[in-house]
Amino acid sequence: MTAARSPRWAVSFADLCLLLLGFFILLQVRNDRPDLLSAGLRSAFGTAPAEGVAGATHQAAALFQPGEAVLTPAASAMLRGLGARARADRKALRIISQGSDGGARRFDRWELAAARAAAIGRAASAGGLAEGDIEIALPTTQERAGKGQNITLLLVPAG
Repeated sequence: MTAARSPRWAVSFADLCLLLLGFFILLQVRNDRPDLLSAGLRSAFGTAPAEGVAGATHQAAALFQPGEAVLTPAASAMLRGLGARARADRKALRIISQGSDGGARRFDRWELAAARAAAIGRAASAGGLAEGDIEIALPTTQERAGKGQNITLLLVPAG
């Protein structure tokens, strides 16, 4: 009596199907937000960009004076340099602000989140980047338990 042999090709075929499925999922996601997809893949493989460069997510509290939309001198210089680099590389800057800080003195949390994103745009513009090459997105201003406002800076193709 001989044992039934399983076809070896079935494993290779299953691997191929899973690889194709993953590839098509990545293609679909890439059409919507390629910058977020690439940032996520970089962080998954441990090659996330360092703080102070485009692609990094910053805590707003580290960039601004407490409860205000006024940049610290170091953050202002970093953002002017980022604007100059984006202009030289013919890139646009996408500013994505998520969350909000509840500890504002003069503003409510929505005004503070928007004013901070605008202040970052102004600083990049002071570095030479044209206003038309700056995009600001505020997908959510919901307060996230203890996380405050996070701001992601992405250099994307201009146009």
